[in-house]
Amino acid sequence: MSQGKRVAIVLSGCGVFDGAEIHESVMTMLAVDRRGASYQCFAPDIAQHHVVNHLTGDATGESRNVLVEAARIARGAIKPLHEYHAEDFDALIFPGGFGAAKNLSDFAFRGDACQIDDQVKRAISATHQAGKPIGALCIAPAIIAKMFDGVTVTIGQDKDTAATLEKMGAKHQVTTHGGVCLDERYKVVTGPCYMLEATISQIADGADNVVAKLLELAGN
Repeated sequence: MSQGKRVAIVLSGCGVFDGAEIHESVMTMLAVDRRGASYQCFAPDIAQHHVVNHLTGDATGESRNVLVEAARIARGAIKPLHEYHAEDFDALIFPGGFGAAKNLSDFAFRGDACQIDDQVKRAISATHQAGKPIGALCIAPAIIAKMFDGVTVTIGQDKDTAATLEKMGAKHQVTTHGGVCLDERYKVVTGPCYMLEATISQIADGADNVVAKLLELAGN
């Protein structure tokens, strides 16, 4: 049963082009809540790589903070990631958006040579060491691919991105809308979400399927 389970959701800002993908983030929260579990949002208290005008796609030259921006999605109910303790939660999940590849890591710029933010690295390592499951949506599985040698993940069907993940040592599983990839060895659950052309209903289904499997693993 999911009742009483606690899920940590790590956000990477606010907005698909420079932060957390808002639909994926909200649908993740909804899926956790509807399955009788609770969630706490976290984000690293760091500067964003850059700020993007979501109307034009152009960088604005502004400076914003990942935690402050992510608080918009969490309605202010968010904590800095350095306060995350794996023993307080049953699972950890990362929605997608370019923030996962620009703020939580630099995958968007360095590909297979990317580095993961130290706080993100610590949270993932602590969760894994505690034997608890980890989820990731959209492009966020790239972080997981960098963290765990030989882990099986999905980013959907994008051949170039999949090839980059495999250069990092991961195994890629092709999926479509609502698909879930499970790596039993690492207790990692991933789904493609907006790595595919998708409607918001398909995003809701994808997030729900990943959360369902995550909570199932958390109960074992």
